[in-house]
Formats: sequence, structure tokens, C-alpha cells
Amino acid sequence: QVQLVESGGGLVQAGGSLRLSCAASIRTFSSYAVGWFRQAPGEERDFVAAISWRGDKAYYKDSVKGRFTISRDYAKNTVYLQMNSLKPEDTAVYYCAVGRIYSDYRIRILGEYDYWGQGTQVTVSS
Repeated sequence: QVQLVESGGGLVQAGGSLRLSCAASIRTFSSYAVGWFRQAPGEERDFVAAISWRGDKAYYKDSVKGRFTISRDYAKNTVYLQMNSLKPEDTAVYYCAVGRIYSDYRIRILGEYDYWGQGTQVTVSS
């Protein structure tokens, strides 16, 4: 049974930082791409960042490039999303997801992911 647990969300002032973690209980974690998505109230769930199964490629939504960094620790079966220079528009519930995805294009698509976490709330005050 696959389980993803996000943590690290919270309330932060604009300009501040948070680091989200996604711990995965998957025996073959190293063969999965991992993505972060977010959903604000009344909006659709959108792509934020992803990292390839090899960990050699990172992908970002344009509005977070230069502020967010995704990384993964294979020994800990964990993926991190370091978020700096946070803005009020970053406020959302953040979800991590995993999928056997080997395409630069498909890795940004929500429907390509097989398993999802429960989400963690990030609130950025102005």
C-alpha cells in the first residue's frame, strides 16, 4: 500500500520561507517521478514543481522559478520543496504525488500521477 505524507506547511509572512517534505512508503521509490501541486480555494489543482525519477531533472511552474527548489533523498524516500521569497499568491494546499513518468511533458500533468498525499496548508500573509 502506497502512502505519501506531506509536512512542513504553515503560516508565514510574505518574503519568508518554508520547506515542505513528502515522505513516501514505496519500496520502489527510486523508479517514480515526484511532483508538487497546489490548490487554492475555488481554483483547480495546478502543477508547481517536479523531479525526475533519477533526480537529474527538475521542473517548475514559471511563477515559482528562482524561488522554489525541489530535491529528493533516496535513502529517506523523501522529496522536499524549499520555498523562498513566498508571496500571498502562493497560499494554497500543497500536495505531493508520485507516478511512473518518464516524459518531460507528462511530468507536469496532474492525471499522470498515480498516488497522492493528503495535502498540507501553506498560508502567506501580506
